[in-house]
Amino acid sequence: MKKWLGRGIKLALLVLTVGSLTGCGGDEDTASPEGKDLTIGVTSFADTLEPTEQYFGWVVTRYGVGETLAKFDEEGKIVPSLAEEWTVSDDNLTWNFKIRPEVKFSNGTELTPEIVKASLERSFELNPRSETFFKLDSITVDGDTVSIKTEVPSAVVPGSLADPLFLIVDTTADTSKFASDGPICTGPYAVESFNPTVDCVLVKNEHYWDGEVPMEKVTMKCIDDQATRSMALQNGEIQVAYNLKTENAKEFEGNPEIKMQDLDSLRSTYAFMNQNGPLKDLALRQAMIRSLDRETYAEKLLQGGATPGKAPIPPTLDFGFDELVDENAFDPESAKELLAEAGYEDKDGDGFVEQPNGDPLDLEFVIYTSREELNIYAQAAQANMKDVGIKVTLNTVSYETSMDLRDSGSFDMLIWNVLVANTGDPENYLRDNWHSESPTNVNDYNNPKVDELIDQLTTTFDENERRDLDIEIQQMIMDDAATMFFGYETTYLFHTDQVKGIQLYPVDYYWLTKDVTFE
Repeated sequence: MKKWLGRGIKLALLVLTVGSLTGCGGDEDTASPEGKDLTIGVTSFADTLEPTEQYFGWVVTRYGVGETLAKFDEEGKIVPSLAEEWTVSDDNLTWNFKIRPEVKFSNGTELTPEIVKASLERSFELNPRSETFFKLDSITVDGDTVSIKTEVPSAVVPGSLADPLFLIVDTTADTSKFASDGPICTGPYAVESFNPTVDCVLVKNEHYWDGEVPMEKVTMKCIDDQATRSMALQNGEIQVAYNLKTENAKEFEGNPEIKMQDLDSLRSTYAFMNQNGPLKDLALRQAMIRSLDRETYAEKLLQGGATPGKAPIPPTLDFGFDELVDENAFDPESAKELLAEAGYEDKDGDGFVEQPNGDPLDLEFVIYTSREELNIYAQAAQANMKDVGIKVTLNTVSYETSMDLRDSGSFDMLIWNVLVANTGDPENYLRDNWHSESPTNVNDYNNPKVDELIDQLTTTFDENERRDLDIEIQQMIMDDAATMFFGYETTYLFHTDQVKGIQLYPVDYYWLTKDVTFE
């Protein structure tokens, strides 16, 4: 057996700046001022707290409710959580996780290896996305150990099990109530009430295993509008605001009571390009990407709060960003030439080209509302594509609706913002989006060589070899003009100086932890 505590994220550049660094609470008085409870301003993301539905497990983990067998620390390194340690067999097929003793769920039920097994099996059964992490052969229990056997060797099993899809729930509880009442988990907080798009009220988990929980109650208040969320922090309605942007920093300049943290992003904003329609034409996709002035988006429209996009993996991760060649960089004149050569022509004089067969070309671009930068990107892209003669119509929907449209393939383009290293490694992200057999590749993108290299990546454990494969895969995706990569945004966190112990993590699963206090 080989002991395996996992790899940390290989960061090419990772910056954390704090207006004034806040420490953990220490021995200071952590009672809420004037009897107030902590309120955190967030964007609405989930209409249910069932963690196996879509990506809603992220909410459960961010809110301090759900925990996983492994987790990521402040540097992005995989470390133990509900599993004390793990080993992998000599053939790299079986991973053995020793379950931490004396852990209880928030309802007082003891965490057992059998419940862990049932919880993991539940995730695999209820969400098809689970199979994109690794191919499961079996899960067995022997004493205090849960053994996970994969069909083929997989280097990312511990990191995969740190994804909130695999958070551990009490399967002996009434799981039918998880959606409305919240799942029964082992985190420092438990759900008291949940009102989608309004708030989620959390209370102290009296059975928490990893030290004292400092606050009796915390409210996650949904405030989708960025300006309103900023104002709520200014007027004291909330004490923490997530997902504010560069321009909000100016609103708090000279205010010593507001602290800011920022982190170069491990997120990518991109648009799926559905090849089940007009976008099956490579020339059209190339022209669209060449029309995008992504440097202006990042530097001017987002006021320097993003890095211009070009590749699947952002430059904050050491996977060859500067080595990749972007043949579809901003070049509107070249875009027009491509369209003309491919037979796209404005025959009716309305300023927009028709398809080579004479049919109108009007591409639907789906965007969702919970991130302001998505609207900025989409509107700018719409204007840029108009400049080269491509008509784009925006369809603004809720996040939940965008998920439904994505999963059904009902779009021409659909904007997306994701963490590219949700397992501590980009393998799952690449498979999720660009492997032809992935259930979440709904764009009809199919490159057999990309499939082959992603499958090879899965069974490769050497880090240098994995990096080379990641670079080769990215170059092929770029050459295929498979996706529009807009940018990689800086992540911001604003909070009052009364809030201590809160911090941004490279893998942003953790917003409310046992270390967060409110003085």
